[in-house]
Amino acid sequence: MTSKVSQNINQKINGSLVIGILLIILGIIAIAMPTFTTIFAETWFALILITSGFAKLVYASQTRHRGGFIWKLLLSGLYIATGVMLFVYPRTGILTLTLLLGSFLLTEGVFELILAFRLRPQQNWTWVLGDGVITLLLGAMIWFQWPFNAPWLLGILLGVSIIFTGISRVMLSLNALSFLNQSSSSASS
Repeated sequence: MTSKVSQNINQKINGSLVIGILLIILGIIAIAMPTFTTIFAETWFALILITSGFAKLVYASQTRHRGGFIWKLLLSGLYIATGVMLFVYPRTGILTLTLLLGSFLLTEGVFELILAFRLRPQQNWTWVLGDGVITLLLGAMIWFQWPFNAPWLLGILLGVSIIFTGISRVMLSLNALSFLNQSSSSASS
């Protein structure tokens, strides 16, 4: 019975390892084709907004007797309209999303710097300071190169994120396999 459990765990870990490797490959493809990946990500975001808008519309109609129906209806319309606009005008959506990302990173960088100086008496506060400086620099790079970086930036960032997700999954799977092997070898001794 223990062997079947061990075999089942081993299969799940191997499956996780394969998924991690596939994510790394997909991340590399995303970076190799950043414009396509950017358009794909923007279209995906548009579809999510449209779907969310319709879900909010259903919710608004189901809860119309509880109050706030008009506001729920307007919010669902905003989601749907924004999603449709991003879907119909993908280039405008890419420009907007890139500018929003740059603005977000600039704001986050400022907040991280403020937090770092508030944490200054504590040990290792410089890690927060470094994070704030890097985030601020990334936001500034996006802002100062906008709109020229918009066609490829989101695709590259998405690709890098996918690669690191794949690497972490591979490393966790290898760690689990190593632990499983050590456990089974110590159990058989």
